[in-house]
Amino acid sequence: MSQAAPPATPDRTPQKVDERLLRTSPLRRLMGRPELGSVVGAVAVFVFFSIVADAFLQASSLATVLYAASTLGIMAVPVALLMIGGEFDLSAGVMVTSSALISSMFSYQMTANVWVGALVSLLVTLGLGAFNGLMLTRTKLPSFIITLGTFLMLTGLNLGLTKLISGTVSTKSIGDMEGFASASIVFGEFTIGDTTVKATIVWWLVLIAFATWILLRTRFGNWIFAVGGGADAARAVGVPVKRTKILLYMGVAFAAWVSGQHLLFSFDVVQSGEGVGNELTYIIAAVIGGCLITGGYGSAIGSAVGALIFGMTSKGIVYAEWNPDWFKFFLGAMLLLATLLNAWVRKRAEATT
Repeated sequence: MSQAAPPATPDRTPQKVDERLLRTSPLRRLMGRPELGSVVGAVAVFVFFSIVADAFLQASSLATVLYAASTLGIMAVPVALLMIGGEFDLSAGVMVTSSALISSMFSYQMTANVWVGALVSLLVTLGLGAFNGLMLTRTKLPSFIITLGTFLMLTGLNLGLTKLISGTVSTKSIGDMEGFASASIVFGEFTIGDTTVKATIVWWLVLIAFATWILLRTRFGNWIFAVGGGADAARAVGVPVKRTKILLYMGVAFAAWVSGQHLLFSFDVVQSGEGVGNELTYIIAAVIGGCLITGGYGSAIGSAVGALIFGMTSKGIVYAEWNPDWFKFFLGAMLLLATLLNAWVRKRAEATT
C-alpha cells in the first residue's frame, strides 16, 4: 500500500530584495541631501535680519543681497566641484584679477576690440587652470602647495606687469573702446523694461544648473565623486583621475574669467592688488553649503546657498547699522556652525540608511 505524499509546504526562506527597488521615504531622501544644513542656516539668517534690520526686506535691499551672493557664487560653484573632487585652489581669488588685467591691458596696448582682449584672457586663464591641474597630477604634491605657489606668482605678476605696462597699479580706461558697450551687457548689467539686471546673477544661475546637471546626470559627475572619495580606488575601476582633476581646475579658471570680465566691464579699470583673500571666501561658501574638506561629498546647489548666506550676512550687517568690523566674526561663526550642522545631518542620514 502506497503512502500519500505529504502536502507541499510553502518555502519560508526569506528572499533577498534588491535594495535599489526599495522605496525611500521623502524624509530620508531629504536628510541625505548635502545642502540641507545650509538651507536651514539660510532660512535662519534671513529670518534674523528680517527682524533686526527694517530695510532688509525692501526690494532694493534684496536685489543688492542677490548681487553680492552672485559675485561670490560664480566662483563658489566650480570651487565646490573641485572640493568634491578632493582638491583646493588657493589661486582662484587672484586669478579673477589676472583675467581682468589681461583683457584690459591687451585691448588697450593693441588698440583692439575689447572682445579680442576678452578672448585672449579666456585662453590664458584656462591655461592657468590647466597648469594647476598638470602640476598637481605630475608632481603628486598636495594641491595646497601647488595652488599656493600659483597664488604667489600671480600676485607678483599682477602688480609687476601692471606697473611695467601702465606705469601705475591700475589699468588704463577702456570705456571708450570698440566693443565695450556690448561686453558690458554680457558681463556687467542689462535692462529689461524698467528693471536693471546684473549679469552676474544670470551667469550664477546658469552655472548652478549646469554644475548640478554634471554632478547628477553625467558620467563625469560620477568621476568627480569617485575621485574625491578615493583616487586610487577610482583609478582601479577605470576612472581617468588625472583628466578629471585637470578639467576641474579648468572649470575654476573659466569661472575666474567670467568674474574677471565682470570686474572689468563694470568698473572700466582694474586695481592689480584686488582678489587677495577671496579664495578663502569661495572655500567657506562651499563648506557652508555642505562640501566636505576631505572630498567626495557636496553639491553645487549647496555652494549657491552658502554664497546666499554670505550675501545676506554681509549686507544684513550694513542694513542693521552694525559695525562692519564684526563681519569676519559672523562669517567664522557661520563656518563653524555650518560644519557642525552638516556633520550632524550626514550622521543622521547614514544612521537611517
